[in-house]
Amino acid sequence: MNPRILYIEDNEQNLYLVTFLLKTKGYEVLQAQESREGIDMATREKPDLILLDIQLPSMDGYTVARLLRGNPDLAKTPIVALTSYAMPGDREKALASGCTGYIEKPINPDTFLNQIATYMKTDMAREQAL
Repeated sequence: MNPRILYIEDNEQNLYLVTFLLKTKGYEVLQAQESREGIDMATREKPDLILLDIQLPSMDGYTVARLLRGNPDLAKTPIVALTSYAMPGDREKALASGCTGYIEKPINPDTFLNQIATYMKTDMAREQAL
């Protein structure tokens, strides 16, 4: 079974590009374009990794990350903020809200998949240690 990644993103161009890149490496990609839809999908599908835009329309990604972390079934799932927020303190704010990592947009297609693989390996290493 291929690793599954949930991408919560409201911008269709970003959604398309990231999904395309991930699928080329064999990942199964689940998509949600709205905060509540993403939370519900994560709860139901229990993906291996969650990519989370911070600038979502109805509920920001910080709140989404906190809600996801409050779910015991998702407590160990890596959540990576994938965001254009790149000011000093933005990375720290994402991590403080429960994100495991932070990747700035626009993504670099040459390095993006390696970044994702790092988070996937971190998750697998954590599971093996338990």
